[in-house]
Amino acid sequence: MITKDTQIGWIGTGIMGLSMAMKIREAGYRLTVFNRTKQKAEALLANGAAWADSPREVAEKAEIVFLMVGYPGDVRETILGNNGLLSASPLCCRIIADMTTSSPSLAVDIEKECKKYNVVSLDAPVSGGDIGARNGTLSIMVGGDKSAFDELLPLWNLMGKTLVYHGQAGGGQHTKMVNQTLIAGTMLGLCEALVYAAKSGLDLEKVLQSVSTGAAGSWALSNLAPRVLKGDFAPGFIIEHIVKDLGIVLEESRRMGLDLQATALAERMYQLASEKGFSRNGTQALYRVLRGSTNED
Repeated sequence: MITKDTQIGWIGTGIMGLSMAMKIREAGYRLTVFNRTKQKAEALLANGAAWADSPREVAEKAEIVFLMVGYPGDVRETILGNNGLLSASPLCCRIIADMTTSSPSLAVDIEKECKKYNVVSLDAPVSGGDIGARNGTLSIMVGGDKSAFDELLPLWNLMGKTLVYHGQAGGGQHTKMVNQTLIAGTMLGLCEALVYAAKSGLDLEKVLQSVSTGAAGSWALSNLAPRVLKGDFAPGFIIEHIVKDLGIVLEESRRMGLDLQATALAERMYQLASEKGFSRNGTQALYRVLRGSTNED
């Protein structure tokens, strides 16, 4: 049972991870954090979180450990690496919840390895971007042990408003791949539509007023299209990460015998955005590519 005295660990304090960890700390939980760049964790440390010098040290101090890192390789290294969570001695950690968007097959491998150490692993990717992380309104998709999912409900509820259990290990990541497939297609259509509207001489503010509440309405249209109109391409979710995610989608789809042509097109467009210098911009910067912009515009 989790109480305010339970030691919680957090690894990864980037765009979303910092806000998510802050929700836990502000609720009064004891928190130990690690990030490769310590400076990015300073706000948490100033708010009373403790620092660890490695994932291994986090697992030596914390009973429950959350990850929010960048790539599947980072997940593997953080959990299974020479200085990773499972290398801890003593190993205080009993539940690992990986909230990174990562590979479903890796989630299965990690679960198998964690069982050797009597540690329970959950794959728990999220959707909602930087806004959802700051507001604690994320959608959290969880695969793995059901009892561990239930035990962490007090913490899930701090970070999200939609919490769904998706069965065995990898279920959360598969659901997130569905989410990313939907997002990629939606953003491609959204950006092309704005380019069309601009070229035809329409008032883009009025266009959004007309289309956002009808059948074309979406979270992206309501939250990211206004950023495009303001020239705000700062990331809630960066392009280089959507390229990574769509690569996972296409890899998994090939394994299942699927040919997702629209997703493949979206991946190529986002790869083009990266090549043009927008890899660290938000996904809405696809508009700049479709409009013919360069990174110096």
